[in-house]
Amino acid sequence: MAREERSAGVVLFRADPAAPDARVFLLLDYGRYWDYPKGHVEKGEDELTAALRELHEETGITDAQVVGDFRHEITYFFRHRSKGLIRKKVTFFLASTRSTEVKLSHEHVGFAFLPFREALERVQYPNAKDTLKSAHEYLTRMAI
Repeated sequence: MAREERSAGVVLFRADPAAPDARVFLLLDYGRYWDYPKGHVEKGEDELTAALRELHEETGITDAQVVGDFRHEITYFFRHRSKGLIRKKVTFFLASTRSTEVKLSHEHVGFAFLPFREALERVQYPNAKDTLKSAHEYLTRMAI
């Protein structure tokens, strides 16, 4: 039986008039792949609180404004060396920022604010691509 873990993250964007959709999305370089700011939900925390805390810890960004009721969940399995099989559920929220500076945590080796199409090409995993597509569709539908 797989051990259960919960994480939460943020699909963060900012306005950029030079971008095709007038917005760019933040991706973090984890060294082996690019993804969104995210991390474990701590005891006593709700998912949104965890997502915003992780965003701050991993990027230094403090001005994130949650956008609407966007919520996208993914579930995947992975094998941990000492813990065995893990079933991970990650809940993503959508937020905007005006920040252009990122102060990376020790967990990351780089970052980029990218237009939708470039960000979609940069993320590797299908569930990360689906998350970005859902966020982009939400923003388009809401005319944000």
